[in-house]
Amino acid sequence: MSVVELGRFMEDLAHASGKAILPFFRAQFALEDKARGGAPFDPVTEADRAAEVVLRALIGKAFPGHGILGEEFGTEREDAECVWVLDPIDGTRAFIAGLPTWGTLIGLTRHGVPVRGLMHQPYLNEIFTGDGHTARLRGPAGERTLRTRRCGDLAQALLATTDPRLFADGEEAERFRSLEGRVRLSRYGTDCYAYCMLAAGQVDLVVEAGLKPYDICALIPIIEGAGGRVTAWDGGSAAKGGRVVAAGDPRLHEAALKVLNP
Repeated sequence: MSVVELGRFMEDLAHASGKAILPFFRAQFALEDKARGGAPFDPVTEADRAAEVVLRALIGKAFPGHGILGEEFGTEREDAECVWVLDPIDGTRAFIAGLPTWGTLIGLTRHGVPVRGLMHQPYLNEIFTGDGHTARLRGPAGERTLRTRRCGDLAQALLATTDPRLFADGEEAERFRSLEGRVRLSRYGTDCYAYCMLAAGQVDLVVEAGLKPYDICALIPIIEGAGGRVTAWDGGSAAKGGRVVAAGDPRLHEAALKVLNP
């Protein structure tokens, strides 16, 4: 499959999963707590599972030798050269609240390195794509190339995170609060949409913790393709999740790492 054909296939995946998800959005549906009453609340919906079933079926038919890592149904052929990394609804809490900051994440890794990524927000009819070299947005206003904005000063930066309560009590939370205290503005509740807004030049910095590979793999090629940087807090690869920092400007990324690693 050529690069162009692969891109089209990924968009076909996005549209197929979107058709499975949208009937549930802002509607009544079954909700389950994967934490089984523990903390924090970890919701999963019928829409999450329906979308991942669709994605797995299409990938399995087109690429039977590829591996798949998905949030809802685990891993198949995890030692394959190419592995698809799927989060059918990243931002399930936003989804159940009727807020359109959730999205479907479809990533492809080769030898463990994220090489292609797509985020689909079907309610807004937006598709963000990237291959680590370029990134694009296709939406109601048309199609355009994504570029991060230049911002090398923390004091001028707009920072986003899904929820500051997701940082572990103690040193991790203190480091985040120290960084947040140095930026111009912070926004919460953004899930995967914040990373795409970083790629689009609307947000300067995204800092999170406790991520899984399916939360971030698809977003790495989009951010890097738009000119940004995304790593773990220690500066290593973010592909396995954990504590992640993404910045639109390499200078800002370096400044954030210095605060997060005093």
